[in-house]
Amino acid sequence: MAGRGRDRSSQGPPAEMPNGDASETTPLLRASSTEHLRERGELPFSKLMLVLSTSFFGVFLAALDSSSIATLSAPIASEFRSLSLLSWLATAYLIANAACQPITGRLTDIFGRRAGIVASSLLFALGSLLCGLAPNAGTIVLGRAVVGVGGGGLICIPMFLTSDLTPLRRRGVLQGIGNLWYSAGAMLGGVFGGLLHDRTRMGWRLAFLMQVPPALLLIPAVWVLVKVPPKQSDKSYLARVDYPGAFFTCSFLVLLLLGLNTGGTLVPWSHPLPLTTLPLSVVCFVGFIWWESKATQPIIPVRLFRNRTILSNCFGSLFISMVLLIATYYAPLYLQVRGDSAAAAGVKLLWLPLGGSIGSLATGYAMAWTGKYVRLGIFGSLILIAGTILFALQSEVTSSYLTCVALVLVGGGFSVVSTTVAVASIAAADHSQQAVITSAIFLARSVGAMLGITSVSAAYQNILKSRLLDRFGDEQEALEEIGRILDSLEEINHLPEGWKDGVMVSFMEAFDAVWYTTIGAAVLALACICLVQQHELHSRLDRR
Repeated sequence: MAGRGRDRSSQGPPAEMPNGDASETTPLLRASSTEHLRERGELPFSKLMLVLSTSFFGVFLAALDSSSIATLSAPIASEFRSLSLLSWLATAYLIANAACQPITGRLTDIFGRRAGIVASSLLFALGSLLCGLAPNAGTIVLGRAVVGVGGGGLICIPMFLTSDLTPLRRRGVLQGIGNLWYSAGAMLGGVFGGLLHDRTRMGWRLAFLMQVPPALLLIPAVWVLVKVPPKQSDKSYLARVDYPGAFFTCSFLVLLLLGLNTGGTLVPWSHPLPLTTLPLSVVCFVGFIWWESKATQPIIPVRLFRNRTILSNCFGSLFISMVLLIATYYAPLYLQVRGDSAAAAGVKLLWLPLGGSIGSLATGYAMAWTGKYVRLGIFGSLILIAGTILFALQSEVTSSYLTCVALVLVGGGFSVVSTTVAVASIAAADHSQQAVITSAIFLARSVGAMLGITSVSAAYQNILKSRLLDRFGDEQEALEEIGRILDSLEEINHLPEGWKDGVMVSFMEAFDAVWYTTIGAAVLALACICLVQQHELHSRLDRR
């Protein structure tokens, strides 16, 4: 589809001219086709796919990491004797990811997409190495933060390249191909991580260490094949960086997410940590709005959010990401509480990216064919809601097939909405702002994922502890046993006599709070997508 839309004269043999001299005109037509693409600023399809496939390998690696850590979070937390670590494995990644993604678009505008992917690959490899060799919980959390910076770049920079090199009408198809790379990594990651943990002596550490070599091999491949020059300017590279904007953005996100993640879980809300970080985050946000409204090259131009479509898409992205990340982390946890091994939970998690790959490709082709996206986004939101409702129907006795169907629907709904959101936002803005817009969308996704994990983690831990105390608080040595249950899933296999049924019911009640949160987020996503306006999807890169 993408190739056919580029130039029909390049497909198949050329038509004969009236004099019938096809052999003489054929090379002229082919030369004309290539020249026509060059005049429009477009690459030949074969070269375009080579460039994008190379960059999409980074997307594959980041997805592999994300799904493997989702499967391995419970075993890692159990090894370090703290199930509260489960939320920090996610939030350390997401805080770093969210803090850096807003500036990635502008920095790669200045220094080039190739340099951005190279730097991201190095950070991804370094963070994976730290995780694999971590002697304690603090080191692995630091490693996840470094991976978050690198992984964020590996995911979003290829999307910038897609916007740089393809017209809007075909962007959905190529984004769908990029999502296939993501889905392939996500499919392999859960199984890959689970099998390494269950079948090797090094366990989960080997899953991180094996990510280092391919990340390093990506660097020379990108340097040779991805040659998209940075945007030209009469200013020096460093003079074009919006340092105050970067400071305010990163400070706001780190302070906000740190306060939300610690309050009510590690420390009470009355503790000085959330009481200082949350107000300071508001101050930084006000500073960000003030500075970005007057900066000459802002990281995220505030005026863009006056556009209803862009604003609605950012909030829609936030809510669908809440649903996706909650499903990614808590569906495997639910399955392991019910008795699945890490590998078995990883296999069932395959249904999430499978639904995502189908939804993304179908949406891309539908947009290329019709040039419309609003109804597609609404349809995807309804699929997402259906998946979250199925999650809420789960219990300790329902079939795991219900979980698999829910994962397919959530993955499919998310991919349909995310594909339409990305294209709709770029269509609503000037071509020169596409990397900045894409950064804003990815920022919204990161914040949504972070808020989702933070909110449900606190609710899950508090409800589980409360229900266990209600049922077993009067038992002898109950506090010690409940503490062991909260720290390690392995304790479920070593419960005192008569505890099993009550413990399982307590877990399911805690999971109910998680699933109801996903329903609320999916409904809010639908409300946001309903506000999106239709814009023209141009068939040419120059939007003519």
